[in-house]
Amino acid sequence: MQCKGFLFDLDGTLVDSLPVVERSWCRWADRHGIDHQEVLNFIHGKQAITSLRHFLQGRSEAEIQAEFTWLEQVEATDTEGITALPGALALLKHLNEAGIPWAIVTSGSVPVAHARHRAAGLPVPEVFITAERVTRGKPEPDAFLLGAKLLGLAPEACVVVEDAAAGVLAGLNAGCHVIAVNVPANSPRLQEADLVLSTLEAVAVSRTADGNVTVSQKM
Repeated sequence: MQCKGFLFDLDGTLVDSLPVVERSWCRWADRHGIDHQEVLNFIHGKQAITSLRHFLQGRSEAEIQAEFTWLEQVEATDTEGITALPGALALLKHLNEAGIPWAIVTSGSVPVAHARHRAAGLPVPEVFITAERVTRGKPEPDAFLLGAKLLGLAPEACVVVEDAAAGVLAGLNAGCHVIAVNVPANSPRLQEADLVLSTLEAVAVSRTADGNVTVSQKM
């Protein structure tokens, strides 16, 4: 595929934060007597506030916000075991060296996303979109549309790189190209992704002298 820039999800795409995410949400589930697996089956790829509203239906917004504050503090202070996923550092370094613009577009809040970004030792992106910057989270397209806009690119000129079903849907809904990495095989519309891969190490990116960027799968 041809593109001009990249929009990367953070958790599960660039950063292995799964143990932290699951530890934090299981602690929260215990506070409310909710089955761990029920929570873990719902949360991935979505804004925390969306998940809290789902599980706390009927509660006041003040109560939900209080739970969000508690959960955010837990997630932002637990960075044990967070690492960059295979291929992430090399790919981002290559994009920087080639002058190819890229952004991080995450459902996480500023404290959580920045803590994990630092813990993984990732380069600083030109644009960093967090949950606070959009009203509607993934699978709605808003976050990726904003990321493309701030990079100065049309959505169709961007490649979304995602690991979650909600993120793949958001990228497709935004009209972007999509690379799905370790996305569950039964995810809706997965067949519409340009590439379905198991690791970022399989992504090949080249830029010609005229500025055209080609993205393909390493053979």
